[in-house]
Amino acid sequence: MEGLIRQDPLGLDVVYIHAKRYAADRMVRRPDVQAFAGALQGAQASRGIFIATTGFSPDAIDFAEKVPSRIVLIDGRRLGELMIVYDCGVQEAQTVTIKKIDEDFFSGE
Repeated sequence: MEGLIRQDPLGLDVVYIHAKRYAADRMVRRPDVQAFAGALQGAQASRGIFIATTGFSPDAIDFAEKVPSRIVLIDGRRLGELMIVYDCGVQEAQTVTIKKIDEDFFSGE
């Protein structure tokens, strides 16, 4: 899945997004991130977010850090954390009620 976020009304500030669901045993490698960096140029975006359900190889991370375009890599673990923080695509599994004794009850006040 790919998409663009235009952060201003004129579309001058564009963020390119690329999301992939990979098999659990497949790691995102440098060529994948290189292709993404090239797609940024084609989309006329100076920044991009590459989201993958798996992890990124060390050489992919290194490439993303060194390329002139700003590229943020979000792996499956970070994606899950963000989903919980921003309450997106998650549901409450259990509610826990913690009760404590009112200390005033014992002091007679």
